[in-house]
Amino acid sequence: MPRNLHVLPDAAALAHAAAGHFLTLAAPAIESRGRFDVALAGGSTPKAMNAILAAQPQAIDWTRVRFFFGDERCVPPDHPDSNYRMTRETLFAPLDIEQTQIFRMHGEDEPHAAAAAYDALLERELGAEAILDAVFLGMGPDGHTASLFPGTIAGIDGARRAVANFVPKFGTFRLTLTPLVINAARHVTITAGGAEKAASLAAVLDGPHEPDTYPSQLVAPASGDLTWLVDAAAHPAPV
Repeated sequence: MPRNLHVLPDAAALAHAAAGHFLTLAAPAIESRGRFDVALAGGSTPKAMNAILAAQPQAIDWTRVRFFFGDERCVPPDHPDSNYRMTRETLFAPLDIEQTQIFRMHGEDEPHAAAAAYDALLERELGAEAILDAVFLGMGPDGHTASLFPGTIAGIDGARRAVANFVPKFGTFRLTLTPLVINAARHVTITAGGAEKAASLAAVLDGPHEPDTYPSQLVAPASGDLTWLVDAAAHPAPV
């Protein structure tokens, strides 16, 4: 599997690398196109990345960044499990990001209606092909990314930009971007940290193509680039 893989020594270095990569992608997009359209993820590494970015208010023109989301739990925006809430507290509030720059998924609404609304929003804001400048994703210990979970891929409407995906292991729906949008992005970055992800990461990177078992294998940008940022625990060096 062709890839641009960077192995960082630990979780802190991984978060700093992710923040640096964000800024590296944002600056030329703002300079050439006047804005940077980015989809963010939830999880521990994105949370740490956000804190690092929030400490650099002069790094880029933050008024030129528009924020979308790769996925969301079906909870209200002030719920502790909300990806939006985490991002608001760690990035949006510290940087005084205007609400007009934030395009959240409405996890409090009926899931299918919320997904349809986000699908329409993506088309309205980004065009029919919904091309984002960058998508930041994580990978779970089971190989899932965004809210594309093992055993759920066959039921996803591949023609939609966003869907409500039922996840049996949690007994609930999740809102998620589909591979159609993820793979249309100019840049896709997947972060993975921790020894609990090592087996899935090895399977995703070097195993057979089994995307219903390891959904992260679905990430294959059509014309953009894919960057993996992982720590040494998730990608141990050969002995």
